[in-house]
Amino acid sequence: MKNTGLPVLALEQFAGNQRPGHGYYVERLEDHLARFPAVSLPHAHSFYLLLYVTQGHGTHTIDLVNYDLRPGGLYFLVPGQAHSWVLSADAQGFILFFSLAFYQRQYPADRLGAYPFFDPAQPPVLYLPPAETTVRGLFESVLRENTTPAANREEVVGAYLYLLLELAWRSYAQVQAQHAPTHGLQLVRAFSQLLDAHFRTEKTVRYYADQLALTANHLNALCRRVVNQTASALIHERVITEAQRRLAHSAQSVGQIADQLGFEDASYFTRYFKKYVGQTPETFRQHQPANR
Repeated sequence: MKNTGLPVLALEQFAGNQRPGHGYYVERLEDHLARFPAVSLPHAHSFYLLLYVTQGHGTHTIDLVNYDLRPGGLYFLVPGQAHSWVLSADAQGFILFFSLAFYQRQYPADRLGAYPFFDPAQPPVLYLPPAETTVRGLFESVLRENTTPAANREEVVGAYLYLLLELAWRSYAQVQAQHAPTHGLQLVRAFSQLLDAHFRTEKTVRYYADQLALTANHLNALCRRVVNQTASALIHERVITEAQRRLAHSAQSVGQIADQLGFEDASYFTRYFKKYVGQTPETFRQHQPANR
């Protein structure tokens, strides 16, 4: 699992009354959002995630790339991937989390690794017809089974999960045969992974371009074409997002945060932060809900 620097949420944080420790969590999307409103902010997980949308619209950002959220959309995340979303108020669907250990109880790990949608180099979304009923029915079955007191409940949930993944793979292969990911998109995903790993110490486009065997101008143009932002803007955004998270959710001083994010001193960090946010780190922190 790569180190994103973002909050990495554990399965147990969502389990609630769903018998924590059993390796999975399932909920209707609208109920999940009501219980955990902060999940719309950038974060990562220590588990696998399936998101299926049945109503509403929005944007799902996974490793810097924006994907449309719309009915029929099935989204896949592996442990450590950074993501966030913006959803319309009427959004509905299903969310299903599971650990590697849960899957391995019944099925081999190499099978899980073979699914192309869990490969960060491949698109993590499958757009199904909004009116399809098979995938939706399987999510409904998992949700219903989760309330069943039967002793073999986890085995049945695991079987439904396996069927979900296998059917998704079948549809995904058909779609990918028609719409293979462009080389440019693959490079932007690779840039995203490098950025997550090195943004604290490396903040120049040249560094990331060198790692990808590109020129800085080429990488900037590539990012602008694929995600409508330059590589330099994405670097600044990543640094600022992490700075805002630490200011809002930690007691660290501005100097400590500056040091951990690779700035020479607190004064330079303050100027940098104000340039992109419009206010100093201290002012930003004072305006957070917990500090009002």
